[in-house]
Amino acid sequence: MSQLTFDEAAARSLEAIYLSPDVVAQRARVIDLLAPRAGEQILDIGVGPGLLAHDIARLVGPAGRMVGLDNAPAMVAAAERRLADLPQASVRQGDAGGLDLPDEAFDAAVATQVYEYVPDIKQALVELHRVLRPGGRALILDTDWRSLVWHASDPARMDRVLACWDGHLADPHLPAKLGPLLRQAGFEVRRVEIVPMLSPRWQSVSYAGGMMRTIHDYARTNADRFGLDADEVVAWRRDQDELIARDEFFFSVNRYAFLATR
Repeated sequence: MSQLTFDEAAARSLEAIYLSPDVVAQRARVIDLLAPRAGEQILDIGVGPGLLAHDIARLVGPAGRMVGLDNAPAMVAAAERRLADLPQASVRQGDAGGLDLPDEAFDAAVATQVYEYVPDIKQALVELHRVLRPGGRALILDTDWRSLVWHASDPARMDRVLACWDGHLADPHLPAKLGPLLRQAGFEVRRVEIVPMLSPRWQSVSYAGGMMRTIHDYARTNADRFGLDADEVVAWRRDQDELIARDEFFFSVNRYAFLATR
């Protein structure tokens, strides 16, 4: 596995994706499912640039608490800037696999696009269970990259580029296994929903647009590690640009939201 590096430039790029309309809609659905209430103590694992944390902190209000956690210093800094006007919110550096937090400290926790990066998912879910109070809620959202439908003139080349992209994840197909893993950790799975990222036509300001740029940059940098010819990455991107010019772009991938209780 060759993980993405979240320096300041990567943090800005990720924030731009998170501000695209389809990811804004995803964030609204996550909040609906988590249903934060005034006065609650909520943990955001993998807080990223702090957009979801900001909404949650406003919903729990001054009597509540929102704690954000991220293992990337650039993300911690970005979230701290965004949450600076909310005294009920704090951010710290930490790892999802070993939460440096007290037992039964939170009413709810949320982790979006985090656990697919965690090598020891079983331990991470045990830790999640530990820090939640009895009856506490967990909302987990991750992508299963097998659900990806992405039009290309050369499907075999597309498969090779995406195999390279899969290499940055601990488990690119986690959602298919997440229900049993949650139950093994002591949770009761209450609800599972698909949250699609769909772009039937090209839009530069979209999740698909952001991912095309991110995957291109990652594959170009890591091609040798995964047996991918660098020229193939160039050809793949050129093909996508040509499809966009002909109004033949199509992208769809499913994220899966699991609502569970301790």
